[in-house]
Order: sequence, then C-alpha cells, then structure tokens
Amino acid sequence: MKVLLVSHRRPPEVCDIGEGLASLQAIVGGPIQAVYPFEEPVALICHEEGKLLGMPLNRCLRLEDTGEIYDIIAGTFLLCAAPPDSDRFESLTPEQIMYYSKRFQHPEYFP
Repeated sequence: MKVLLVSHRRPPEVCDIGEGLASLQAIVGGPIQAVYPFEEPVALICHEEGKLLGMPLNRCLRLEDTGEIYDIIAGTFLLCAAPPDSDRFESLTPEQIMYYSKRFQHPEYFP
C-alpha cells in the first residue's frame, strides 16, 4: 500500500507498506487511531496515545476556511486512502500524494 509518511521535523515521504494492522502499528510505534480530518476519503493514522505518552508534536490540523489550528498530531503519522464503501485502507492516488505532500511539506516547530 502506497502511503505518505510524515515524521517529526522531516518533510513527508512516500512509502510502500504492508496492508495489515501490524504494519500500521510499527510505523506509529503502537496502537493506532484513524481520524478523518479531510473532506475526501483520506485517513490520518497516528498513535492512539501519542499526546499522553509525550511524543513530539508533529503537525497542526487547521480548519479549511479560516486556517485556525484545531488540533496537533503528536508523533509520526501516515496518510492513506479510506474509501467509504470499504472496510480497509488503500493506497493514495498520485494526485492525493502530491496534494498532501504540499500540505504537510514544512515541518512545524512547537515550544
């Protein structure tokens, strides 16, 4: 499965990973949480307890219309396709990779 990996203080990178739960957990370092902060069917997979465990703050999630920050993702996360009629995650399209690579291109620094 082709995903976009977003690590702390690094630009996003395209990776091929296995489709199973174990592959997702290995990348984020433990139990996963899937959130759907985008209008299109793309999932953001992160560590379920990243903030509680004190993982480094990675990237902000912002409201589309105002740019206001509403959450910050802690730890490494990945983006993959999450079709509404499917019960599993899938590869991102080349267009999605390009869009989300630009969106998360610049590492953010938090005090």
